[in-house]
Amino acid sequence: QVLLVESGGGSVQAGDSLRVSCAVSGLTFSTYAMGWFRQAPGKEREFVAAISRSGRTTVYADSVKGRFTISRDNAKNTVYLQMNSLKPEDTAVYYCAADYQRYLVAPNRGLNEYDYWGQGTQVTVSS
Repeated sequence: QVLLVESGGGSVQAGDSLRVSCAVSGLTFSTYAMGWFRQAPGKEREFVAAISRSGRTTVYADSVKGRFTISRDNAKNTVYLQMNSLKPEDTAVYYCAADYQRYLVAPNRGLNEYDYWGQGTQVTVSS
């Protein structure tokens, strides 16, 4: 059984930092690119960041570039999203997702590319 379990969400003030984690089990972690997505109330789920199998390549949405950092620890089967300088518009449920990649290629941004999803963790940023 494949499980992706997010943790670390919470309520913070604008300008604060927060790190969310996603622990993965039931698959060969090092063969999957990992992504973070988010969904705010009344809005569609959107891409935030993704990291390649090896961790060498990362991609970000323009809205978070320079503020968020995605990383992974293949020894711990865990992916992280460090969020700095948080803004009220970052308020959303944050989801991690896994995308099988046979070859070492750049990670995907599209939701439909991802095979497995976590249940999400709420991040609330107040002004």
